[in-house]
Amino acid sequence: MSNRLVTGGRADDDVQYEAGLRPRSLAEYIGQDRIRDNLSVSIAAARGRDEAVDHVLLYGPPGLGKTTLAYVIGHEMGVAVRATAGPVIEKSGDLAAMLTNLQRHEILFIDEIHRLPPTIEEILYPAMEDYELDIVIGQGPGARSVKVPLQQFTLIGATTRAGLLTSPLRARFGIVHRLDFYEERDIDEIVRRSAGILGVTIDEEARHDVARRSRGTPRIANRLLRRVRDYAQVRADGHVTAGVARAALELLEVDDRGFDEVDRKLLRTIIDKFSGGPVGVNSLAAAIHEEKDAIEDIYEPFLIQAGFLDRTPRGRVATARAYEYFGLPAPGRDSRLW
Repeated sequence: MSNRLVTGGRADDDVQYEAGLRPRSLAEYIGQDRIRDNLSVSIAAARGRDEAVDHVLLYGPPGLGKTTLAYVIGHEMGVAVRATAGPVIEKSGDLAAMLTNLQRHEILFIDEIHRLPPTIEEILYPAMEDYELDIVIGQGPGARSVKVPLQQFTLIGATTRAGLLTSPLRARFGIVHRLDFYEERDIDEIVRRSAGILGVTIDEEARHDVARRSRGTPRIANRLLRRVRDYAQVRADGHVTAGVARAALELLEVDDRGFDEVDRKLLRTIIDKFSGGPVGVNSLAAAIHEEKDAIEDIYEPFLIQAGFLDRTPRGRVATARAYEYFGLPAPGRDSRLW
């Protein structure tokens, strides 16, 4: 899964490029207009009152810019961002150390926040609400609770699985935003900006082609751009023309829809093995030898958004558009399945 070119998840070779390609401010941030406008108001209000920004929850498929937005908020507030991830925080002392070291108005960014252990999550409640830690000193009958004051801070949580957050934790976020797949025009602008930073000379038509195959995901757009740049350097004169871009993307087996072999395998399995569906996600995962979570988090969101897959009460169903994509006649549907 991590080796897929069109996965929104972070691959090993993304890390060295992403920091340089990330926008630093809301003015530089492309797309997600509604979220950007809302955050600009929240940040301006917090700065006007000399307060920390309210706690922020960002959720949506991977690769859409949740981490980038956290750092943009930090930049706009003029404070540092301390980053960690839910699975990394194993002991209550780890989180307590992070919280007590935060300076006034600084940001604690927790990626994959839905994977926080329950005992760790409970420490966050008073920290988020009252800016204090409840620490138990001693054991047994002599144990006592001590409240440790914290500086005003902002917790920014990011998750691809908002449904797995507990209600008490979710309720403590004052600002909640879902990041959606980007419009093609926004991805095109992101490719133009990234090409300038990377020093890639790319024609307008070639840029459109990269954007069209990027599945509405900035991380994929930047990854494809780097691969096309490599192809142009080795097989051409370094200049990315429309022909060079098409040849590179065909070699990478990423088609005009942004689908790769895994997407095609998933859809064909539903069509061929399960007569188009409905099929349960566990059966589908077993059939294509993938993890259930990977299907739900990585593969499905874009296929559903693009109109090739439907979730129904009885399982996943390939749509008429999926049949058309493979040049197959779409079967009639029993309305009771829907």
